[in-house]
Amino acid sequence: MILDRWHPWVSRHHVPWSLMYKAVPLGVSLTFTLSTRCPEPSHIHGLSSATNKKKRNSMKSVQHDNLRAAVRAMISAAGSLEDEPELVADNLVYANLTGHDSHGVGILPTYMGCVLTGELKTNQHASVISEDGAMVVIDGNAGYGQVIGGEAMDIGIDRARKHGVCVLAIRSSFHLCRIGAWGERCAASGMVSMHHVNMHGHYPLVAPFRGSDARTSTNPYCCTLPATDNNPPVVVDFATSVIAMGKVRVANNKGETLPDGILFNGAREPTNDPEAMFVEPRGAIRPMGDHKGYCMNLVNELLAGAFTGSKTCRPETDHENHTILNNMLSIIIDPKKLAGENGWQHEYDEAIAQSRASPPEHPDRPVLIPGEPERQMMVQRTRDGVPIDDETWQQLLTAADSVGLPDTEFARLAGQTI
Repeated sequence: MILDRWHPWVSRHHVPWSLMYKAVPLGVSLTFTLSTRCPEPSHIHGLSSATNKKKRNSMKSVQHDNLRAAVRAMISAAGSLEDEPELVADNLVYANLTGHDSHGVGILPTYMGCVLTGELKTNQHASVISEDGAMVVIDGNAGYGQVIGGEAMDIGIDRARKHGVCVLAIRSSFHLCRIGAWGERCAASGMVSMHHVNMHGHYPLVAPFRGSDARTSTNPYCCTLPATDNNPPVVVDFATSVIAMGKVRVANNKGETLPDGILFNGAREPTNDPEAMFVEPRGAIRPMGDHKGYCMNLVNELLAGAFTGSKTCRPETDHENHTILNNMLSIIIDPKKLAGENGWQHEYDEAIAQSRASPPEHPDRPVLIPGEPERQMMVQRTRDGVPIDDETWQQLLTAADSVGLPDTEFARLAGQTI
């Protein structure tokens, strides 16, 4: 489903928004590693100091339309009906196109494993549990986050238009994927939005500051601001760990080591080996920014897990068959109700220009605004295709087979041969 409207900035600057989709417009913010009970699939985008520990993988390039068709077929084979396969496929492939392979098609083995164990429930929708003016609480019913997230944001946007603001709680959606997608959906409607996320039903991944074993998840934070006539949306979306768990998976699949200062192993010692997160006893990812990132991580855990009325990440909330259940607290604001119809755009544009005008430390690396790296990557990958390493490709073929889609058919739809 193609996004049929955006901001005038898009057409004037020839941005390929036609690749975006209406129900989940712009591709998480979370990717997690699951145990062998629920197969798991990563991305090392931006970690230039990562090195190869074993050259065991080559890369293939898959055109986004072919990849989308193959993913739709897999999701359909797993039992999804109506537009659910399209929503999931569009969301995952969009994450790949924007450079976030950690939240792209490589997580499908996890999804299919969780469908087979019953942890991910197909054909679910967002259920409003309670509402009081600008306050709304939604149950995700363990359904695909690509469906639940879009439906919930539409409810929140409508409330914000009516009340000027909406405080929206989502409980227990299956993996909401790249949280930036939901912020971008709000920005496309002219809204400011902030999103706090945690996870339960899964073992922890992130160590607290001064700690050495995992106690929480990667707990992402997202804030998006709408476009003006002169600038695209500002999109801030990051895990509160040094890197997202999915990026650890990608590094492991590609046979790469990670830079110093990211991981502990199961013996609570620093390590560069991403495999530490996939073997018992499991390791932990450090929080980003030392104490500052730890504070954000813990606040997200509490806002999303406790103040939504849901659950935090603790042994008591783990599932026998690990899953990825996300809670999210979203605050959606109509800026017109704060600054007037045209009361914020000038200062917005001037502030962005002020940042851009800083002389770059490295001449070939100018100052960027949050969201620009994704837009640049999308142009490149739309042209050149989505890179998929051999290990991830084999996992995708196995996942397709597991739900009754022959691996040869998945490969054919993706424009590949086995």
